[in-house]
Parts: sequence; structure tokens; C-alpha cells
Amino acid sequence: MKFLEYIKGKINNNMNIVSWTDSQIKKFNWVDIQFIKIAVFGFTLLLAKLWSPLLSLDWHWYALIFVLAATRLLFKVFKK
Repeated sequence: MKFLEYIKGKINNNMNIVSWTDSQIKKFNWVDIQFIKIAVFGFTLLLAKLWSPLLSLDWHWYALIFVLAATRLLFKVFKK
């Protein structure tokens, strides 16, 4: 609970959680973003290890998740 109180104290009354997160992420450099990716990858492996039905899906479900997640990023990279 102290963590949530700390976060609420950091967020101004005029600022919602999304704008606060955007303002915080601007402090990160590319190395920090890579560590975030590694942490998410590790958490995903942990989740798959603890909940084995997650890995019992057919391959095309994983491909669909990848395509849906990557589409927005690819549009941002290649738009003019």
C-alpha cells in the first residue's frame, strides 16, 4: 500500500496515470528500454513455467499475438 500512496503522491491532480507514465518514460535511454524488454521476456518465461497450459496453444495463436502486437510499431516506424 505504501507504494501506491507514493505513486499517488507523485501524480499531480491534473495528471492522469497515462500522462504520468509518458512523462516518466521520457527519462529512459535505449539501454533502459532494452532492460524493460528483457524483464518482460523473463516474466513471460516465468508465467509459462508456472502455468503450463499457456504453452499448449497451437503455433498460429502465438503468431497472431505477435502480428497484433507488432503492427502498431511497424506502422510507426515506416509511416512518412
